[in-house]
Amino acid sequence: MTTSVLGRWPVRLGVTLLFLFLLAPIIITVIISFSADDFLQFPPSGWSLKWYQALFANGGGFASALQVSVLVATGSSVLSAAVSIPAAVALSRGKFRGRQAVESIFLAPLLVPAIVVGLGLLLVFSPLGLKGTYQGLILANAGLVIPYVIRTTLLSLTTMDARCEEAAQTLGASPAVVFRTVTLPLILPGVLSGFVLAFLLTFDEAVVSLFLVSSRVKTLPIAMFDYVQTRTDPLLAAVSTMLIVLSIVIVIVVERLVGLRRVLR
Repeated sequence: MTTSVLGRWPVRLGVTLLFLFLLAPIIITVIISFSADDFLQFPPSGWSLKWYQALFANGGGFASALQVSVLVATGSSVLSAAVSIPAAVALSRGKFRGRQAVESIFLAPLLVPAIVVGLGLLLVFSPLGLKGTYQGLILANAGLVIPYVIRTTLLSLTTMDARCEEAAQTLGASPAVVFRTVTLPLILPGVLSGFVLAFLLTFDEAVVSLFLVSSRVKTLPIAMFDYVQTRTDPLLAAVSTMLIVLSIVIVIVVERLVGLRRVLR
């Protein structure tokens, strides 16, 4: 028994060190965000909330960029869900020629490098007046995340019990009623997981957005990228800490609403 316990110690030590290695950047970032210094330094020479005051006073334009990112991420998630749900139902339940080809088209954005997609969208959106607009960013990011929402929705559709739909149809329910009262509630965890994933991916997206933003409409990742080109002060750490807190809040909300394990199943 002693030999067995001793044999586990290297594994436990390795897991602990890996865990600390992954958490160290987050912990250091949070600590630096409370620094009184005017430059990035660890450990800080003093403590202050001035960088959070600067953040909420729209220092570096980060507060405005955050609003843009939230609006774009929400719009892209809603649009991708609106497209992906009927598309997933058609791919899962429909029997038509070219089904595999249609599914491949929906998954195509995953196969093309993001920088190529960004350049292509720039060439298409510029003549249409969509560059540097909320509509352009929402459309672009929705196209990027639709494959993920379709996959999570398809997974829910293929794992649900089809006999529930058949029973509703036998009782005389129309296809629309069956979908609204039976199918949608059963696949809701998959749809929600796709929505959350789409929101987080859009919120964090930088490569394609770099081609489409403007000085007036700029997402938070692009604002941070622009800021670090000329300045390296703890305001960046304050922004990063805010994003960490936002991610934790999203996880807690999803857990309270439907259960995180159920969403990620």
